[in-house]
Amino acid sequence: MVPDTTNKALQPADQLLPDKHPQSDLFICDVADAVLKDIMPQMEHPFYSLSKKPEMNVRRYEHNGNWLEVIPSHKGLATIYDKDILIYAISQIMAKLNEGKKVDRRIRINAHDMLIFTNRGTSGRDYSAMCEAIDRLAGTRISTNITYGDEEEYANFGLVDQGSVRRKNGLNGRLLWVELTISDWVFDAIRNHAVLTLNRDYFRLRKPLERRIYEIARKHCGQQAEWKITLSLLHKKSGSQSPEKKFRLLVKNIAKHNHLPDYELAFDEEADTVVFRNREQWWKERKHAERKPFVRPETLIQIQAMLPRGEDVYDWQAEWVNWWIDTECPPLQDPDAAFLGFCKNKLGRNRQGKMF
Repeated sequence: MVPDTTNKALQPADQLLPDKHPQSDLFICDVADAVLKDIMPQMEHPFYSLSKKPEMNVRRYEHNGNWLEVIPSHKGLATIYDKDILIYAISQIMAKLNEGKKVDRRIRINAHDMLIFTNRGTSGRDYSAMCEAIDRLAGTRISTNITYGDEEEYANFGLVDQGSVRRKNGLNGRLLWVELTISDWVFDAIRNHAVLTLNRDYFRLRKPLERRIYEIARKHCGQQAEWKITLSLLHKKSGSQSPEKKFRLLVKNIAKHNHLPDYELAFDEEADTVVFRNREQWWKERKHAERKPFVRPETLIQIQAMLPRGEDVYDWQAEWVNWWIDTECPPLQDPDAAFLGFCKNKLGRNRQGKMF
């Protein structure tokens, strides 16, 4: 049976890293006010290493007829902590897009602001670690196939195309800013609004696996009241290199402390299944239940026939509803046409080799 978690503390403070900059909004309002964003493809699939040690092996992930290879540079695979830099860049670009400003793939980052935004220290060691992270992000390459019916397309791309660092007074001087050129793959996902909002406490999660499991829950559970996944599939999607037996113990420990942002996690021993429950769904359902868009069964059948092999129209529908809620539930004159347009847009991006 799934244990009842309703009486547990929502997020025990001792299970999260301390907020290192609680007064930061007094000094860098623009940074503090930016909404934390990540692109959906890298939340759904295991692009990043969960190891704190350099991971030098090519990693391969296969699911529903598609495969993904993550290829390291001589400095190792990009890690889930390195991803903080990309999340910061995505968040800043999305903030400008929402303000109607022009954006491009090149973005200049104030190093001090980025470290505060991601809840890191601001010592010389933290600045050096940031430079090493940029090297790994720029060096990691992704290879994947895109399958549609009897056609298959191969794609190869990076996460960051280029990075540069400016210091004052030479190599030992103060780091001023970092300039990144994010890849077309990442930028296209941003322009197509294939993004989701993350909880700011994401940066306070102590362990790499906790961050990865939160990403998966945010992508798949979203605004739903509950979402279930078998432990073996969660293990696969997480990208964890731990044996499944150890992975099961790690997941049970997360369930014991119940400290993930936004979601409760429970482990069903009998079914060997992990259950995520939305912490705020009780009021969201009351707020949005009457307005939730209805799609006719015949439209779902039509769209299912359009989807790549192994894809389920109901998963796409849940993603669309989550996106609709995240965008403040705009009125829909024709929900069927809106959902069909969403699917065609996503299919178009996939066929360009931009999303796995």
